[in-house]
Amino acid sequence: MTPASSVLLLTTLTGFGYGLLAWLGLFCALGLLPHALWFLPVGVMIALAFASGGLLASTLHLGRPERAWRAFSQWRSSWLSREGVASVLTYPPALGFAALWYFAGAGAPATRALGLLAAFMALATVYCTAMIYASLKPIRQWHNRHTAPDYLIFAALSGATLLAALTGIWTGHARLTGALAALAALVAAVAKLGYWRFIDRQAPLTTLASATGLAAFGSVTPLDQPHFTENYILREMGYQIARKHAAKLRRIALVVAFGLPGLFALLAAIGIAPMIAAPLAAICTGAGLFIERWLFFAEATHVAAIYYGRAV
Repeated sequence: MTPASSVLLLTTLTGFGYGLLAWLGLFCALGLLPHALWFLPVGVMIALAFASGGLLASTLHLGRPERAWRAFSQWRSSWLSREGVASVLTYPPALGFAALWYFAGAGAPATRALGLLAAFMALATVYCTAMIYASLKPIRQWHNRHTAPDYLIFAALSGATLLAALTGIWTGHARLTGALAALAALVAAVAKLGYWRFIDRQAPLTTLASATGLAAFGSVTPLDQPHFTENYILREMGYQIARKHAAKLRRIALVVAFGLPGLFALLAAIGIAPMIAAPLAAICTGAGLFIERWLFFAEATHVAAIYYGRAV
């Protein structure tokens, strides 16, 4: 599939925003956040800014952005619509969570309850985003058991590094949040390696021989190409990346998205320059996950491409 910059920004930025919001809600419920008056309201504003940036970027991928509101009406059958509905429903509890922290205090039962609700809605939105791709049966690299959990894991990693950066800058230390981010980086790396291993070993959905019913006669090749010029299917669904380039980008993604953030987060956790190390972990995570998201789309093969003699 062709990696569109708008969708890359959507899946990367919303992961940071909703991931941070989820950790803020959970940490508040456990009483693990700094009790500074403005800490949580600022954190929530940062989380919603990332999420809003990603959602706004996604509208650039629409042919008629002014009609985006119509997608909300299809929530019964469309994961895209459910994502939109869930994202909007996340804002009231998130803003209420920040307001209650400020006016009622961090320990108030209502504050903790609303924080957990905001965390749940944030993760529900990420899940809906993941299911947009996981529900597409014609694309084997997406329609599998790895896609939805990986989206949630990467959101947890994004949010954890952003929370570590926030606590490192605000309080001057990030022992717990740095350790959490380092652990999340390790889990995310294992999850991504498992995903790549799965799609590399996965059998094609179909072949030109099986699609034409001629599999009994061996391999089948077309006598001529269907088109002499590029069309919509080739432009949007026939994107190809060389195997050697994909392998190189995978290594870069592993290092930048998981290795470096894990290292910087660990340094912050043990007290080595947390005000610098924790933000660096978040920056590397953003850059690395942008590469990882690009690969997620570039390596996907739509079954329609078989019509043009391409393996899917």
